[in-house]
Amino acid sequence: MEKVIFPTWSVQPQAEAIVKRYFRQALESCPEAAAFQQTILEQCGVRLRDLLDHLVIPASQTSARELHNYGWQLDAHGLLRNTSGFFPTITQGGATVKVYFKVEFMADFVRALGITHPIYGKPFAPHRQVCVWKNEDVEFWAVQRNGTQAFEVDDPSDSYIQASRIHQQIFRSRRRQFDHDEEGFDHTDALVQSAVGDIGRDVACDLFLRAEREYWMSRNYAGRVQKMRQDKFGLGWANQDHHTYDSSRELFYRNIRVLETLGFECRERFYAGADAGWGSQILEQPVLGSIIFTDIDLAPEELAGDFAHNPLEPLPYLRRAGLWTALHGESMLQAGLNHLECMFDQRVLRQQFQSLGIDMMVPFSNFKHLYQELTVGEWWPVNPKTVDALEAKGLITQQQAEDFRVNGAIGSHFENLERNDGYKGFNQPGIDDVLRVLDPRKNLLEVPNALN
Repeated sequence: MEKVIFPTWSVQPQAEAIVKRYFRQALESCPEAAAFQQTILEQCGVRLRDLLDHLVIPASQTSARELHNYGWQLDAHGLLRNTSGFFPTITQGGATVKVYFKVEFMADFVRALGITHPIYGKPFAPHRQVCVWKNEDVEFWAVQRNGTQAFEVDDPSDSYIQASRIHQQIFRSRRRQFDHDEEGFDHTDALVQSAVGDIGRDVACDLFLRAEREYWMSRNYAGRVQKMRQDKFGLGWANQDHHTYDSSRELFYRNIRVLETLGFECRERFYAGADAGWGSQILEQPVLGSIIFTDIDLAPEELAGDFAHNPLEPLPYLRRAGLWTALHGESMLQAGLNHLECMFDQRVLRQQFQSLGIDMMVPFSNFKHLYQELTVGEWWPVNPKTVDALEAKGLITQQQAEDFRVNGAIGSHFENLERNDGYKGFNQPGIDDVLRVLDPRKNLLEVPNALN
């Protein structure tokens, strides 16, 4: 059967040139912003370009026709959006260029930079913003979005904000360990549906992902280190690119159900090939712009069906995603995210991590437009009873079972990712190669049916 591959995402250097033109002019007109850009690059590997939320450009400096020619289309609110790549929204108006960049928590950002300008938007409101630097030629603003695409501050009621804070704490403290994983998904479904009913799917989704990242950080050293470095400047995870979940075949559709309740839409899927034996459904939340990879073991003939929504029977073998889940649990429950991917200047971050004693694996995408590499995985202990059951079923060898009992198995990672020229896609062959290497079994040739 023919492989299902990613849609054709293309590099768009001309559209990127437009963004860079106005961004460069703005930096040249504001030494403070230029210094901030250099500081966050040198101290935490983050590029300010990757944090751009939107630009306000005087109509006299560019035409809607020019922007349309390079991919920006007017939406129902009169905003120019370019969804064919990784680009900021553009609006036209005013006499000066305004640059808006994202931060995760406004209060942390203002405190970190010592900003005294007023913050527009209540604490915990869906939209907050603050003017950071301003002169007669340009303005730089920081914006915090908690599940909204709005460009104007419109504070919700105090009762709404209180409900949001309550649901944030519920997500942060939600139970993840259950005797049966089906019960865990029932519990998670109920929490998500309650939040969506009270505060809307987009804000609920933002709060849910924030709690997921916090849980992942509790089990990933590299993530904790990098978050601390970015928090020094009040950025939080504003440079996030996508989250990755692993799932068992039997409960994969339950993962998708949770994510779709939160507003995620199935964007694309692919199959890494019969030898690799795994596939992914990629989802995107259109309001947040957040992307999620959900990985499972797949047989070739299953591509013809809707594997994202129909329950799948167990296979007589385990590949990478299936074994990771069998050893550690469901990503949506006890195991947490397999990895979080954020955008950086990849060379700078790699050098900084090396100086901190954090080792990286061989990159699995190494192009001008896309670079991806993972940290060497955290090793997690595995319950011996879990290993015994897998060995008894013939899903792992005796030697592998003993290794898991003594040494544990690869758990989570952190990903160093760089995008250029607006490229929004991923590298399927590279992902295939690296995730086969990340199979918890050290030698695939010893795996029953692994390459058959």
